[in-house]
Amino acid sequence: MLFTNDVADAAAGDTLADSVVTDIPVDVAHAPLVIYGLDGLRHAAGTDLGVSRWVSIDQESVNTFARVINDQQWIHVDPQRAEAGPFGGTIAHGFLTMSLGTSLLWDVAVVSGVKVILNYGLNRVRFPAPVMVGSRLRMHVALSEVNEIKGGVEAIYHLVYESEGSTKPPCVADVVLRYLT
Repeated sequence: MLFTNDVADAAAGDTLADSVVTDIPVDVAHAPLVIYGLDGLRHAAGTDLGVSRWVSIDQESVNTFARVINDQQWIHVDPQRAEAGPFGGTIAHGFLTMSLGTSLLWDVAVVSGVKVILNYGLNRVRFPAPVMVGSRLRMHVALSEVNEIKGGVEAIYHLVYESEGSTKPPCVADVVLRYLT
C-alpha cells in the first residue's frame, strides 16, 4: 500500500502515533492522504493530491504577522484607511498567505516512513490577487516531481491557493521539500 486516506490505517504500527493521546476530534472529511515512504512519493509524482480545509483570514492574524515581520503598511493594518484604498479594505501580506502553505499541505498529504523532512525552498512564487481580510483560503496541491538525491528524494509540490469568491488565485507557488531516510 503506497497511499491511504484512512487515518487508522496510517497510524497502525506507527510507534509515534501509538504514543500520542489527544482529545482533538479528527475531521474525517479532511483527513490527509498518507503517502508511504519514498516509494509512495515516487508513485505519486505527477498527481493531484487534493485540496486543504478552508482557513479564515482575520485582522488580528494580519496585525500579528505585521508586527513579527515589521511590515505595518496601512493596507494591511489600518481598516479605516484601507477602505479608501485600491482594494476597499485591508489585505493579508503575500508572505502570510505563503506561510500557511505548510499547515495546509499537511491537511492534504503527509509522508510516513522518513527520518527527516527539510524545507529546501521555493522555485517560483507569485501573488496574482490580494487576500482580503475576512475572506477564507484553501490550497490545491499537486506533486509535480520527485527527484532522487543522496539519502532520499526531493519533491516539488505545486500549490495553488484559492480565495473564496474570487476567480484569480492569491498565491501560486512551487515548494521544494527533501525527504531523507
